[in-house]
Amino acid sequence: MKLWFSLLSVLLVVMIPFTEMAAEQTEVQPGHQSVLEGTRATNDHHMGHITGGWEGSAEGKAYSEFNHHFAGFCNTLLGLAELGNALQYPLPLWTRLVLPAALGTMGVYLFIWSDHDAWPIGTLSFMESFFGEDREIVEHKFYGVLAVLIAVVEAFRRTGRLHHPAWAAPLIFSALIAGLLLFVHSHGDHPATAKIELHHALLGSVAVGAALSKAMASWMPGASWQFVKWADVAWAGSVILSGLLLLVYSE
Repeated sequence: MKLWFSLLSVLLVVMIPFTEMAAEQTEVQPGHQSVLEGTRATNDHHMGHITGGWEGSAEGKAYSEFNHHFAGFCNTLLGLAELGNALQYPLPLWTRLVLPAALGTMGVYLFIWSDHDAWPIGTLSFMESFFGEDREIVEHKFYGVLAVLIAVVEAFRRTGRLHHPAWAAPLIFSALIAGLLLFVHSHGDHPATAKIELHHALLGSVAVGAALSKAMASWMPGASWQFVKWADVAWAGSVILSGLLLLVYSE
């Protein structure tokens, strides 16, 4: 029971700051209004991110599509490794670490390069990137940090340092939360908004299905080894499908 309370505490610590950031985006204090307007004007002049100059431009499309395709490549790779292990193919032991390695790579990439104008590669400061009013940037940074944390937990699980089934919770709940957030994830003032939202809805549905499959494989009471095997196959198949959806993403 203590382990469950610890896991719930970690999830709350992760989610509470994110909730507060979302609230700050909609409840701007009057004293900060002029500062925010100045920031918006500066961003509009240099990059056009907030008003949509970057969103929908040739450079913006190429940048966003590359990010999605890179994530798709990582997802497909780790999904194939997960499928091989689920089907119990005689694979090298290191293939079990493909998932945490791919997750960690995606997390670091997303944390640094997800947005061209955000910290650390853009002109926005750390505080503006993590606590600013641009929800898209905040979400991307959140996903990056979360992916790295899950990668660390999964690396410990797959090397035998964490044995309790409860430690599957971070991976399962992160996939579930990320999938649900995709239904409300916004790409700002983009000319292909409807197309992007449809793609994200499909991707979110697959992510939710993957999370449920992994939950059944990990926690179904009295499940036979055949059931666990095919639930793991469903998990791996969902991850591969999400990777393919990201690989064909276009704006």
